Amino acid sequence: MNLTRCNWTQDDSLMMAYHDEEWGIPLYDDQKLFEFLVLDAFQAGLSWKTILHKRKNFEKAFDRFNPKKIANYKEEKLEALMQDAGIIRNRLKIWGTVKNAKAFLEVQKEFGSFNQYIWQFVNHQPIVNNWDSMSQVPAKTPESDAMSKDLKKRGFTFVGSTICYAFMQAAGMVNDHIVTCHCRTKKKKK
Repeated sequence: MNLTRCNWTQDDSLMMAYHDEEWGIPLYDDQKLFEFLVLDAFQAGLSWKTILHKRKNFEKAFDRFNPKKIANYKEEKLEALMQDAGIIRNRLKIWGTVKNAKAFLEVQKEFGSFNQYIWQFVNHQPIVNNWDSMSQVPAKTPESDAMSKDLKKRGFTFVGSTICYAFMQAAGMVNDHIVTCHCRTKKKKK
């Protein structure tokens, strides 16, 4: 059966699975939200396909995206990550992941959960857009601008508005599936 998908999947099986099973589906689990923060930060300047194909390597290298462990990484661990060919070996992004883990834990302390904090930028309700084609999808929005500004104020890095909008799409805070996409109405919660 031929399913209509958003065209960014590029007939890549991993991209199609991610599109069908994760992208645009509301996500409320702090651990998964942190994973997407990490992956979207590493995506800066790269394609999502590159990151997705290294996702399992990132998961292994960064202790299954455990923010408590990452926040305590020492210099030796960071240098070991710089030698790991399975991930993106960008010093600023690797060190930024530790900074983001620490900021993430502070947000959890203040709000009770990261989920409670991050969903406020969309009034705790997914924004469902009605795009006819992916060319209509914005790179950033007033909501992603506000999120970016607040995350930076809280000490996060690699959280520009465009990265924040990609995160919002990944976490299902916005549903940007085009109107003809078979995933358009999925409402599964994780």
